[in-house]
Amino acid sequence: MKVLANDGISKSGILALEKAGFEVITTKVAQEQVANYVNENNVSVVLVRSATKVRKDIIDACPGLKIIGRGGVGMDNIDVDYAKSKGISVINTPASSSESVAELVFAHLFSGVRFLHDANRNMPLEGDSNFEGLKKAYANGVELRGKTLGIVGIGRIGQATAKMALGLGMKVIASDSFIEKVDVKVEFFDGQSITTIIKTQSLESLFKEADFITVHVPAQDGYIIGATELETMKPGVGIVNCARGGVIDEVALVKALDSGKVLFAGLDVFENEPNPEITILMNQKISLTPHIGAATMEAQDRIGTELASQIISILKN
Repeated sequence: MKVLANDGISKSGILALEKAGFEVITTKVAQEQVANYVNENNVSVVLVRSATKVRKDIIDACPGLKIIGRGGVGMDNIDVDYAKSKGISVINTPASSSESVAELVFAHLFSGVRFLHDANRNMPLEGDSNFEGLKKAYANGVELRGKTLGIVGIGRIGQATAKMALGLGMKVIASDSFIEKVDVKVEFFDGQSITTIIKTQSLESLFKEADFITVHVPAQDGYIIGATELETMKPGVGIVNCARGGVIDEVALVKALDSGKVLFAGLDVFENEPNPEITILMNQKISLTPHIGAATMEAQDRIGTELASQIISILKN
């Protein structure tokens, strides 16, 4: 059987699938050609990340398709329910990239509180001619230790983020529509650990209390953070979104940044992805990355082997 990994797969995933007798194709097929390619090459499994979409048209056009796999957590680029109604298994890897995304959250947080994103833009331009001016401009950094991190969505990635925050000495609060409390276990290099119980609270109270806010929710019908929510937040709040574009009103966010209500934002995802608005890209108060939350070698290795394991379990057992 053939597996089309259209958005790529780790070498470990390829080896595991090939060992089980699968042929793995890593050719990048254009979105509009996916259905034809699947049918012409008798592909049984299509694996995607965030780039390729598997909608109703592809599902209907590919009767031989047995599995659709998403390397990552969110599956908003797949018509999951429709695929399942056609007898197609839909799989993802919710646990494989949690630490990678959490670390990127803190990359944005550290960048924001110490103005690294802006300093890295301006040092090459003015570092030799305006060193003292830049030093003064970036002299008002703040520390994360002792501050309150508000986590919107305390699932796997939210909990991984909470562990890092606790390790830094931050207070962690959380809001979640489905979880009332979680036991967060912080493990250290020497085998020791501590466990903290985090009870969730309302979004409204989180917005009022948090010094920094990070969002970890799936795609939404509307904004989680809009103009009204921004208004209720503390002056000088920092906001990070490494979850999904469209959960934050970017127009309202830019206004809040320009007014000084929001100190900085860190964005890995965007409303108009893959063509973010120029007002977002050019804003000096926004730390930017191109949707790379799960893009570490370690995470991709885990994703590949987990996808392989699930495929083998479904089709071989």
